[in-house]
Amino acid sequence: MIILDTDILIEIFDKKSQKGEQALERIEQSGEDIAITSVSLHEILYGLYKFGKKRISTVEKLETIGFCKEDAILSAHLEFDAEQKGYSLSRIDAMIAAITLNRKAQLFTFNQKHFRSIPRLSLF
Repeated sequence: MIILDTDILIEIFDKKSQKGEQALERIEQSGEDIAITSVSLHEILYGLYKFGKKRISTVEKLETIGFCKEDAILSAHLEFDAEQKGYSLSRIDAMIAAITLNRKAQLFTFNQKHFRSIPRLSLF
């Protein structure tokens, strides 16, 4: 399974984005199932509401993986460990990484530097 980060969704929904077209093609060629996290659903819907975009129903149809207790425990560890090692990991990124790790999935993101230092996280 491939979990799409918010930045991937933004590019895919931007019909003028060649980067989004290439991402979508890469996803389709993989043959993998895709999903988003409830955290990314929040982020993308907030942006759509804020900027008056009309793709809300399309986003809501995507398979969405919720944030559960195990994800909360792991994301807190990831965020704390990053802080102890002297680098920054945003709470949102820690939550998305935890959901991905706990599902043994791959994360597809354009912000690889945000996630590269997370142990065991597989990037697509």
